[in-house]
Amino acid sequence: MTTPNKTPPGTDPEQLEKTGTVREIGSQAVWSLSSCKPGFGVDQLRADNLETYWQSDGSQPHLGNIQFRRKTTVKTLYIYADYKSDESYTLSKISAKVGNNFHNLQEIRQLELVEPKTQTLLKIQN
Repeated sequence: MTTPNKTPPGTDPEQLEKTGTVREIGSQAVWSLSSCKPGFGVDQLRADNLETYWQSDGSQPHLGNIQFRRKTTVKTLYIYADYKSDESYTLSKISAKVGNNFHNLQEIRQLELVEPKTQTLLKIQN
């Protein structure tokens, strides 16, 4: 299991993207959610706005899936989570899995979140 890393000063993903240090590749993926309330789905989750969010609906667990059409190297995953705003809807676990299809996925990293209040960083590769 991996411990949460808060984004260190000077490593804002938007700034890193502007300098060419990182590249946003989420638009190359197919995003799906186990459930969502109307108006609180993938578009809101992916919006470049901290005021919008995904709100799940239905029984737990609530899952989000990011699947790339072809083999894609992902080194770091940046996620903003704010327990104070989201309370019981806040992420509690992030799991990174790899495989050739949905049926042979193997977990390579897991991150437990406890009342997060900032951008969280999950290092996928060492």
